[in-house]
Amino acid sequence: MTELREIFREIDEALSADPSRLNGLEAVYQFDLHGEESGSYQIVLRGENSYVAEGGDEKPDCILKMASEDFEKMVEGSLNGTQAFMSGKLKLQGNMGLALKLQGVLAAYRTA
Repeated sequence: MTELREIFREIDEALSADPSRLNGLEAVYQFDLHGEESGSYQIVLRGENSYVAEGGDEKPDCILKMASEDFEKMVEGSLNGTQAFMSGKLKLQGNMGLALKLQGVLAAYRTA
């Protein structure tokens, strides 16, 4: 299993390398993860100023709560975010429209 910090570091590097993959999306996603590994992380999408932070001080537009194991599967593409939500593996607070766009953001950086 990949460590959470490593996953978020890779996302941060991909955001810095090619912010154009965001297609103009601006949002703050907060991940509250529990399970074998736990922690709170933010992915802040602001074009060329996008970044990832452990903890994070930004007001989130969308909060996603899930097991760290399920988050890893979602990042890898083996768990669909919509299916995770419908099955109760993913709890959402905030902007549902932004939550739906997250899968595309993660997919764009999986191929980076």
